[in-house]
Amino acid sequence: MGKLNSVLLLCSIAIAILLTIPLAHCKIAQGPKAVEQWFQKLPHAKPKMTKLHFYFHDIVSGRNPTSVPIAQANSTSHSPTAFGQLAVLDDRLTTGPEINSTTIGRAQGIVGAASLEEFSLLMSLNFVFTNGKYNGSTLSLLGRNTVLNEYREMPIVGGSGVFRLARGVATAKTYLLSKNGDAIVEYNVVVLHY
Repeated sequence: MGKLNSVLLLCSIAIAILLTIPLAHCKIAQGPKAVEQWFQKLPHAKPKMTKLHFYFHDIVSGRNPTSVPIAQANSTSHSPTAFGQLAVLDDRLTTGPEINSTTIGRAQGIVGAASLEEFSLLMSLNFVFTNGKYNGSTLSLLGRNTVLNEYREMPIVGGSGVFRLARGVATAKTYLLSKNGDAIVEYNVVVLHY
């Protein structure tokens, strides 16, 4: 019983110490008071423009897909555009198109086939940055992706961390589409934020 109490005490002390250490990846304070103070300074802040370039690796095949179907309508199997199918994804974002490129984050969200007449997706995604100078911040994309067009423009509707109140545009271009449905998509993003 004495050893168990000692272990519990050490665990409690370790947790208490960890809770007092600020997270290294957070570049901006995120508590309620810090957010309120940030908003109070906002009227005097000037917007910044940030340009990002990365690749999105969407893996639908193999043992470890990063995009999986979660639901579909009864009529989806008869639709030439997969209308009514929903998928959830957690795709790698990398600095280059190569599979071994440096990972800078993840694209996490839901996509749905939303057109009866063309292959078009409704995309609700968060670009979650996990490496580099935007580590700990996110950008939120909500828009229409006409997948077969060379370039697709989708709005950035918000963000967190250094991208609070972000607004902007993401431009996507398919870099590679394999026969098994895996895709690498090049993204250029321009955002205004404070």
